[in-house]
Amino acid sequence: MLSRVADSIYWMNRYIERAENVARFIHVNINLMLDLPIDQANQWLPLVITTGDRAAFESRYSEATQENVIHFLTFDELNPNSIVSCLTAARENARTVREVISSEAWEQVNRFYLMVKAAARQTTPEHVPDVFYTSVKMASHLYVGISDNTMNHGEGWHFAQLGRLLERADKTARILDVKYFMLLPSVNYVGSPYDAILWSALLKSASAFEMYRKRHHHIDPTRVAEFLILDRHFPRSINYCLGHAEQSLRQITGTPIGSFNNLAERRLGRLRSDLEYAPIEDIIAKGLHEFLDGLESQLNIVGQAIYSTFFAMRSTPLPAI
Repeated sequence: MLSRVADSIYWMNRYIERAENVARFIHVNINLMLDLPIDQANQWLPLVITTGDRAAFESRYSEATQENVIHFLTFDELNPNSIVSCLTAARENARTVREVISSEAWEQVNRFYLMVKAAARQTTPEHVPDVFYTSVKMASHLYVGISDNTMNHGEGWHFAQLGRLLERADKTARILDVKYFMLLPSVNYVGSPYDAILWSALLKSASAFEMYRKRHHHIDPTRVAEFLILDRHFPRSINYCLGHAEQSLRQITGTPIGSFNNLAERRLGRLRSDLEYAPIEDIIAKGLHEFLDGLESQLNIVGQAIYSTFFAMRSTPLPAI
């Protein structure tokens, strides 16, 4: 497969996953405001921090109000990580590889893009309907289902999986690292019913609330962190994402388990194995924030290794005269 094609498929899926996660964060935060009797003015900046865009936001907006944050993360075309920007980039990548992806997948990406653009024209930031964010999540799920059922599960599909799962792992790490600690307004709330509401909101941000309750029944911070980081079966846990991303990477390269032939395999394999054998007690003892901050850095390094291994332009030496 041409590196240009692989790059477009990889990023198309990262952008669609990113748009879904932004919609997920906003939707949960809107509902959370109905449950917490605290100053809501301080509850929107964490969403900008979660996406890693605080500097860009503060350079153009005076304060992190609900209206400003929703506009920045949803419809601001100058923000490359807004929902509308992600769908614009995903559609452009899909357009360049229409001969590789199925017509059904292309049509879904196009419908998704047009839905978001129409909403941008018809609504104002303070009046974005609740159903819009649900529609974004459902459109993303529909695209994944269509792709899985209409594309050959060859190199192109595995590059799509690789992009989607690495993006998902990154966003799960970010939401766990930032949202709870930033939203908790006072140490007095620790152990209170509001504490449980915040941990429940965190689980809902990852669509993990029901599956967590089936496993652990009651809300416990350590078990929540363990579920979102280390669970081997929940498809939005970091461990699950990295394990299946590594499987797709090895399907692309043909390298057997237990060995590596390039920088991307070495870095992803090392990160996955370190996570596989890390008990939650050790992670908590060393500091959850420190662990997640390091994990996010390692995910960025893996992304750079994938770029240099598969997508970077390489100069061809001139033949000897």
